[in-house]
Amino acid sequence: MLNYFSLMAQGFALFAGVSPAIVRAAAREAETLGYTSFLVNHPGATDGLASLAQAAGQTRTIALGIGVIPLHTRRPESIVEGVKSQKLPLDRLLLGVGSPNPGARARVRSGIAALRADLSARLVVAALGPRMCELAGEVADGVLFNWLTPEHARASAELVRQGAAKAKRTPPKLFAYVRLAVGDAGTARVRKEADRYAAIPAYAANFARMGVDPVATAIAVSRAEMIPAALAKWRGVVDEVVLRALPSEDTVEEMVTLVRAAAAR
Repeated sequence: MLNYFSLMAQGFALFAGVSPAIVRAAAREAETLGYTSFLVNHPGATDGLASLAQAAGQTRTIALGIGVIPLHTRRPESIVEGVKSQKLPLDRLLLGVGSPNPGARARVRSGIAALRADLSARLVVAALGPRMCELAGEVADGVLFNWLTPEHARASAELVRQGAAKAKRTPPKLFAYVRLAVGDAGTARVRKEADRYAAIPAYAANFARMGVDPVATAIAVSRAEMIPAALAKWRGVVDEVVLRALPSEDTVEEMVTLVRAAAAR
């Protein structure tokens, strides 16, 4: 069980499609400020592994993650090839994968097994529904929650632990992807992204289960000084909160400002 009073680890994440200059600057700043991980996503035709390689070239110690590669569009052997061709540091890599239904659990189970056979990286599973949470506990090194309130993340975490107990293994590390925005323009971006996810059946079901507006899962505040209080609600829920940045504009200056505003104090 997590210690409520322990220091919660904090990661930073951004859209893989921003310019390489933004990725490099944000990764450098995140490592300097003591963030424990730096993640990018893998959206559509944008290769998150190539984006993560930009961060790898600017950092030395921070964990580097991809959250997440969909296994229904990219096979494990292609992922392995991508990791190796980008020369990503396996000792720092958090390799996230996931899959939509139908066939999600079987695809994730076989995908994790294939990746583990070829890579020594830590393997992270995106888990939304109850059965995927249990499977993640059974096979993964880490679990990435997304679009959850702290209260519902607690319930998901318990399902992960149950899956690990059934498999007689140590529970995986728990990560929560939490959108972060400051100001009206950033909050508008959170709303736009929430509406986009709400159109996806699995996420629509997730929001219905929680009975909350998707924006309520984000940290969308009017002033940067309000971020610590919002983050405090996650303490004791997961091992690491990964702040998915939605700045008012995708510029180096705005992204670095957000990295600094959310740094652990």
